[in-house]
Amino acid sequence: MKKTVLILSAVAITGTMLLAPSCKKENNTAPAATPTLYDSLGGTSMVADPSNSGQMIEKGRLGIRSVVDSTIFVIAADTSLNKFFPVLLAEVTGSNLSGFTILSKNLTDFFCVATGAKNFTYTGKDMVAAHDPAQNPRMNGKSSNADFDQFVADLVVGAKKVGLSDDLIGRVGRVVNTTRSSVVQK
Repeated sequence: MKKTVLILSAVAITGTMLLAPSCKKENNTAPAATPTLYDSLGGTSMVADPSNSGQMIEKGRLGIRSVVDSTIFVIAADTSLNKFFPVLLAEVTGSNLSGFTILSKNLTDFFCVATGAKNFTYTGKDMVAAHDPAQNPRMNGKSSNADFDQFVADLVVGAKKVGLSDDLIGRVGRVVNTTRSSVVQK
């Protein structure tokens, strides 16, 4: 009887050791992913949208929209660039914000996608069509490299007005510069 109890105990202990999880610590964590520029601009955490009472917006999208809107106003005051947007300026001067709203949404969508956001889609014109007056009647002329450089300078001013750091401005600038060959058409 003692022998049977000892054998059953040995089998139970061995079975427990074989079936129990190992005490050896395994590293099951994946290496931390490098944050996208979108993540660095605020990411997907939800915050109150100051432009739409009672609505929530991803913090990254709000940050991008803030830079976009600020930059649009800087460009509107820049006589070397505002000549490209007479339709928009006439609308805004006449208290019609529909064109501004569409431009802001399209640029915000474009930059959300370009900076790594997963929850948005850009459905506007491609950069060539958007900047070609023959394909976009809201544009008044084709831009040169000097115009593009001035746009980047205005973007920096707009981004600084909303408090973007120099590091993030540089990263946004690199994204913008990828569009140069499509935007510059003369």
